[in-house]
Amino acid sequence: MLAVVTADGHLTIGAETFRAALGRGGVRAVKQEGDGATPLAPLPLRQVLYRPDRGTAPVCAVAVEPLSPHDGWCDDPADPAYNQRVRLPIHARAEALWRDDPLYDIIGVLGWNDAPVRPGRGSAIFLHIARQDFAPTDGCIALAPGDLRRVLALGLTEILVKT
Repeated sequence: MLAVVTADGHLTIGAETFRAALGRGGVRAVKQEGDGATPLAPLPLRQVLYRPDRGTAPVCAVAVEPLSPHDGWCDDPADPAYNQRVRLPIHARAEALWRDDPLYDIIGVLGWNDAPVRPGRGSAIFLHIARQDFAPTDGCIALAPGDLRRVLALGLTEILVKT
């Protein structure tokens, strides 16, 4: 099922609308690594990752896989593993997916710059849990924990980001 996210911070799927946090760099058609922008594009949901020590696997329409403390995501444009899940530690710059805060307790991996991967076009665009104050993300889309589980259970398969 398709969800639509608008630049004013709302995600709509079916007849339901949820508050969403978006990138601190706004919504942009031309995305670059480090700009903090949420891509203005259709973003297919590739898979869902979750922290098994902090909750049950979410019900969803795509493959679900548990995270481990060694999981990361390479955000180093000079590395061959750029914009891919990696095992930490690695020699390149990478973000840890096993975090102390709850933001990545559930991660929807969104299809951005992955078919093919182009260095510098942006990495680690996820659907994840929002901060309590809905502060902007680094380019991801974030929802309240219950809302994220609800959206996934409704059969989410793609998010269309619009202005």
